[in-house]
Amino acid sequence: MERIWLKHYPEGVPADIDVSVYPSLVALLEESFRKHAALPAYRFMGKSFSYAQVDELSRAFAAYLQASGLQPGDRVAVMMPNVPQYPVVVAGILRAGMVVVNVNPLYTPRELEHQLKDAGTKSIVIMENFAATLQAAQAHAKVVDHVVLTAMGDMLGWIKGAVVNHVVRRVKKMVPEFQLADAVRFNDAIAQGRGAVFKPVTVRPDDIAVLQYTGGTTGVSKGAVLLHRNLVANVLQSEAWYRPAIDRVAAEGQVVTICALPLYHIFGFNTNMMLGLRMGGCGILIPNPRDLAGTLKTLSTERFHSFPAVNTLFHALAHHPDFDKVDWSHLKMSVGGGMAVQQATAKLWLEKTGCPICEGYGLSETSPVVSCNPTTSTAYSGTIGLPVPNTELRLIDDEGHEVPAGQAGEIAVRGPQVMAGYWQRPDETARVMTADGFFRTGDVGMVDERGYFRIVDRKKDMILVSGFNVYPNEVEDVITQMPGIMECAAVGVPDEKAGEVVKVVIVKKDPAVTEADVRHWCEANLTGYKRPKLVEFRNDLPKTPVGKVLRRELRDRPATPAR
Repeated sequence: MERIWLKHYPEGVPADIDVSVYPSLVALLEESFRKHAALPAYRFMGKSFSYAQVDELSRAFAAYLQASGLQPGDRVAVMMPNVPQYPVVVAGILRAGMVVVNVNPLYTPRELEHQLKDAGTKSIVIMENFAATLQAAQAHAKVVDHVVLTAMGDMLGWIKGAVVNHVVRRVKKMVPEFQLADAVRFNDAIAQGRGAVFKPVTVRPDDIAVLQYTGGTTGVSKGAVLLHRNLVANVLQSEAWYRPAIDRVAAEGQVVTICALPLYHIFGFNTNMMLGLRMGGCGILIPNPRDLAGTLKTLSTERFHSFPAVNTLFHALAHHPDFDKVDWSHLKMSVGGGMAVQQATAKLWLEKTGCPICEGYGLSETSPVVSCNPTTSTAYSGTIGLPVPNTELRLIDDEGHEVPAGQAGEIAVRGPQVMAGYWQRPDETARVMTADGFFRTGDVGMVDERGYFRIVDRKKDMILVSGFNVYPNEVEDVITQMPGIMECAAVGVPDEKAGEVVKVVIVKKDPAVTEADVRHWCEANLTGYKRPKLVEFRNDLPKTPVGKVLRRELRDRPATPAR
């Protein structure tokens, strides 16, 4: 496909950039540590951490890993929420030439055991809140040789840290009992590292930086192999795309980003941590964005410019009674990703903040950013925007051929941010990579005459009603625009006559909304075969920690009706 989108790039955004500026993420990080040493890199619970501090602490942690006998290329798992230990540990792992294995802290013992075994991890750095999960994962056999334990307040100083840890452990009772006899405490590891000699490692572009495991909502979770050059490229691509907004912030000084996205998720990892450090920005760490009142309380004390998030978080915050206690006037970038941004959410967010949500698109396998709406946008477009620099997109059929203009096809991506493959799964890699280097995303999309892409839906989520394709995103978008509806999800369920029919699961904002109201709304806004045959109300929807709705659970698990 011709890169027709280049004609519609914002002024100042180049078609291609030099993605080989840094040989590795390590080189990028070390330059940032030097250039911005005096600036705050992160703020957490009211305490700031400078670039110089992150530099010194991560160097000490790298020395500790080396002194522990780990070698370049060894995999080190990281299982913690957004706390300042996370960037310190990740930078230390990379500086030691080792591989970061990001782990979702909400994993079950079975999921954790699978990932640690699959990645062949030698070590894990884990928040004590989740240590009982690790203990259970090792009930039958040891899955990791070396454990570093950290606590919420470990970097907050002796007095404040002790208070925070006491509250987390004893008052809120967020740390289940566990026994990990040989574990080393994070602050002890740092102290040992300071007493050791760090031996710098040469890290090359084709060395593995991160094993980023896909969500596993369908089948077994797989590790996307992200090389240093993949992640460096995507940081630079994203920086080039965001440049118009970054320049608008420059007058106010340092770019401040709200880090509510989990840093262990690829969106938060590269957009918040790596791009933030590259720009010399400051990240406000939010350990639990589901605590909406706590999140808004933190935001009310900050002046911030950038807020990357998922639709569910934008939606929940905008509906919270404390929303107006926050000063949103400095916000220049609201970037939506991870899932489709719904029109009703985008409309409300713009009304309440004056900053439109720029929807983007990406995957773990693409480091993650593939496309994004221009940061010069003034309104919601309903698309995933234009491919970022150095990126090609095409729409293909099941045989890999480009589909005719105007037709829907599977989105395929080629660019320097595309992964090297799935960890130790050549068969799975072959399934998703075309002979000419395009990655098959599994998302069905369309493109307009300007080169703006729109996702119709996931191939696996498409509902086939009497031979007609129904895309859940469309049904959900229509229903969430109905007054009195908080959120909803659409899935296909088996039907003897039609093969499948549409079922919607709805969370109400107004208790008075009835099934009849929903059906009347759908009759006015959806053609017959797209209208739900089954309507169910619940108190909430099952979601991943990032906020993606788990449609499989809606199909497979019995309902818990709304009370």
